[in-house]
Amino acid sequence: MGSHRPPPFSLRLTFEERAKIEADAAGMSLGGYIRSRLLDPDWIAPRRRGKFPVKDHRALAQLLAMLGQSRLANNVNQLAKAANTGSLPVTPETEEALLTAVHEVTRMRQLLIEALDLDARL
Repeated sequence: MGSHRPPPFSLRLTFEERAKIEADAAGMSLGGYIRSRLLDPDWIAPRRRGKFPVKDHRALAQLLAMLGQSRLANNVNQLAKAANTGSLPVTPETEEALLTAVHEVTRMRQLLIEALDLDARL
């Protein structure tokens, strides 16, 4: 019989943990980076510049955390379905929810622009 490969190992990370590992990996595959860190803790990842190097890792981690904690996509989807079926009551609460969603998306966009240093490219 042929050799059997061991089953893959899965690891759940928070958005912040994953953002940090991706930043530390500097363009390497996450699996390769994690494997090298576990098996050779003194190894230092080579620094490579990607197409869009991250200027501010803290801002990017903050954005990813906001997205992880936010039910924004689900809430906007529910609002769109209600609007399409004609069952969306236009109340002060609905208006406030929509304005809050717009504000959150705008803030996330600004954080992403800052983290990726896109101001310099726009």
